[in-house]
Amino acid sequence: MAELEGVNEFFASAPPLRDQDAISAVVDDFLRPRLLLAATGSAEHLTPKSRIVVVTSGGTTVPLERQCVRYIDNFSSGHRGAASTEYFLRAGYGVIFLNRRNSTQPFCRALPEDPVLTCFEPVDDLGIQPRSRYTGVVVNAIRKHYTAVQHGNLLSIPYETLFEYLQILRILALKLKRLERHAMFYMAAAVSDFYVPWNKMEEHKIQSGVGPLAMELAQVPKMLPVLRKFWAPNAFCVSFKLETDTKILLEKAHAALIKNDMHAVIANELVTRKQKVVLVTKSGETVVERADAHQDVEAPLVSALIDQQTKYVEISSSVNIDPSEITSLSRSLSREGSLRSPPGRQSSIRR
Repeated sequence: MAELEGVNEFFASAPPLRDQDAISAVVDDFLRPRLLLAATGSAEHLTPKSRIVVVTSGGTTVPLERQCVRYIDNFSSGHRGAASTEYFLRAGYGVIFLNRRNSTQPFCRALPEDPVLTCFEPVDDLGIQPRSRYTGVVVNAIRKHYTAVQHGNLLSIPYETLFEYLQILRILALKLKRLERHAMFYMAAAVSDFYVPWNKMEEHKIQSGVGPLAMELAQVPKMLPVLRKFWAPNAFCVSFKLETDTKILLEKAHAALIKNDMHAVIANELVTRKQKVVLVTKSGETVVERADAHQDVEAPLVSALIDQQTKYVEISSSVNIDPSEITSLSRSLSREGSLRSPPGRQSSIRR
């Protein structure tokens, strides 16, 4: 219980989350059709179509002032999360993409760094069009993203700070708790280990004229054990362990597997992380490598995790919902169109 108390103290002292009600509402809408599929025992209730994966992506910032000018960051680009989202979508999952604002987005990995200014050109005083060399990748990105959103399979929620990320993660976990084993958490984001507590943070910009800056950072409470024990105890949970020293990588991955009660830990070595990873489970270790230079390592990785979750769901696929709620869900979906974004609701949160 001590770990839960530490987590609760963190949230109690955190700044209020903007758009909390809007986030909760759009997640409810996104969850509804798969909750119905999972609960009714239809022919698709054991397939990925009844599942939602939360893919966390990018890196959290740690503000140094309340009116933030300076912050601590990390190098994460969000490539792993964006690529994995594409493969989960291809398999039929609903994906909630919890991503760092301005990080790599699904279907956009082939675009240049500044796609709007680089990929388009004016055609007259009012119109624009893709430049010929970028037409293929631009059309592909827009069509695939549009299709995923229109069919209710992709929900994008951006964050920036550590506070925002963890508050949104808690909302998602508590919402997806109802999906039981049909929910997955794929924790690819690089989450800060240390932070400045809000109640100890300077209000305004720290002045450089005061001389050398000495600052004590607090340790972020461990959220994964709380997610597993309290927020979404039956969800299939995957975390990542990145190290620069291969000698300690697998040891630390196994320790994280046990300590956080994960179903799988993905061990990454910094230099080779785009070529191969090691899938660590209680059954052992599996090296996952891309087949060639043209394949993403996320393709075989996501496939292996889907197989593992399928076995997990088959052990107990039940989702308990009151019959009256099933009726209500069915009526709501019949009005909105199954697995489509409800009218008037966004399929992403712009914060």
